[in-house]
Amino acid sequence: MSLSAADIQRVARLARLRIEDDEALHYAAQLSGILGHFATMTTIDTTSITPLAHAIEIVAGSTRPDVVTEDDQRAGLQSGAPQVEAGYYLVPRVLE
Repeated sequence: MSLSAADIQRVARLARLRIEDDEALHYAAQLSGILGHFATMTTIDTTSITPLAHAIEIVAGSTRPDVVTEDDQRAGLQSGAPQVEAGYYLVPRVLE
């Protein structure tokens, strides 16, 4: 399928976009290329492929064990804070 600059201008007008004529020609060429790829994809035989509900096959119950994988870095991260108490950052009161 090939789009013309007039097609692009019409869609741009419906979307309330202002597109110059040279831009419309550029977009028409790009969109025609994209539609050409879709036309090519329709020629591929997919009768032997099972449809999926999701692009990535997810196996039920495939969760990882809940284990700690990193060391506690709280002291190092809070060392640059102006005020810390009992592992919490102390900040000035904003609301009264």
